[in-house]
Amino acid sequence: MSDAAVRHLPREIRTDRLLLRAVSVDDAAAQAEAVTASLPELEPWMPWAQSPQTLEQATENLAAAVGRFEAGTESTWTIWDPTGEDFIGRTSIFAVNWKVPKGEIGYWLTSTHTGRGYMREAVGAVIDAADHEGFRRLEIRCDRRNTRSARVPLSLGFELDGVFRNDAVSATDPSLLRDTLVHSRIR
Repeated sequence: MSDAAVRHLPREIRTDRLLLRAVSVDDAAAQAEAVTASLPELEPWMPWAQSPQTLEQATENLAAAVGRFEAGTESTWTIWDPTGEDFIGRTSIFAVNWKVPKGEIGYWLTSTHTGRGYMREAVGAVIDAADHEGFRRLEIRCDRRNTRSARVPLSLGFELDGVFRNDAVSATDPSLLRDTLVHSRIR
């Protein structure tokens, strides 16, 4: 495949309990509200979740993600209940290299929807879509201390490739270093 050819993952993915839709700036209000309401759970792990998200910030964030989706360099979906009314979170495949092909999966949930298996279900559906497009390697990385996030890849058959020690700064305190777990699934 030439570098000029753009490939895309599906714009919509449905599971038994979820609707994953390609990001849209129309979702800005729902995202800003969800991030702001979920700050206590997101703040320790996400550098972008250190203060309430404004509507303007959400709109800019989503517009950039839409551009990357259209360019085929990243696929990001908002996660909803099956009716598309209740915002649950976001997931994406980023750092995509179509030559391999490979990418990294990222995700976050609203606090009110944790502990129900939604993220495992959403990420499982994203993996299926990536498999359909021939991805040979998928990675999920997270802070070593984020045990809830680390359970997702293990529950989906990923293996721990390694621990990158002192790999990044803490989301809440840039004077502290953190270790990064790197999980992968290969085909």
